[in-house]
Amino acid sequence: MTVKSFQVLSLLLAYPTIDIQAASCEFSDILTGEGLVPTEHLAALDRLIDEYRSRELLDLQERYVLLFDRTRSLSLHLFEHVHGESRDRGQAMVDLKAMYEDRGLEIDSKELPDFIPLFLEFISTLPKEDAIDLLGQPAHVIAALGERLAKRESGYAAVLLALAAMAEVDPEAIKALLDEPDDDPDDLEALDAVWEAENVTFGPGSPDEGCPKVDGMLDRLAAEITSPAKAAGAETVQSGSANNG
Repeated sequence: MTVKSFQVLSLLLAYPTIDIQAASCEFSDILTGEGLVPTEHLAALDRLIDEYRSRELLDLQERYVLLFDRTRSLSLHLFEHVHGESRDRGQAMVDLKAMYEDRGLEIDSKELPDFIPLFLEFISTLPKEDAIDLLGQPAHVIAALGERLAKRESGYAAVLLALAAMAEVDPEAIKALLDEPDDDPDDLEALDAVWEAENVTFGPGSPDEGCPKVDGMLDRLAAEITSPAKAAGAETVQSGSANNG
């Protein structure tokens, strides 16, 4: 049985799209109903979900790019914080991709296996105990990202900190990551240097190309919302996904 809470948290960390924005009306009920997220983290998640419902999509997308695409210390790629640019990162990618494929999850060649939303989608397909156990392996990276986002007073901190609270985290491992240099978002010269050194993409792919992995996850999430009270919301999500495809 799919752990829908991990799907919701994955979508909240994905590049914002109109389909995610439309589906967000279901997110709070799913998180509360499944009872996996610690209660003390639900209010902060609700505030982020409310932002999805109330803010313009372009504003959400711009915020996402400035945080995650332009700030290396906030990268949503797990191995960026563990291996940096070393050769070990490549092998870790291969191993993680193989683990996904062994469990039946095929990923697009353009997607990096260590992208946190993709990792969360994968563990959402596992039994809850196995999912939480696997979440514990990168939990120190996730917790450190949450702390950095909280320092910036970003609503996205709620997602990372909620995930960290579900797993056992080594405080020393978190401290070691937080001791690493943190990019200054106001240092435009340094940020421009990063952009010049890398091919910049907005989110997991160009908005014009669409996000098939996100669309697929929305379809599955909608299909699993079966209670009468949520039927109308599910039809809205399915219709949005169909129109996008």
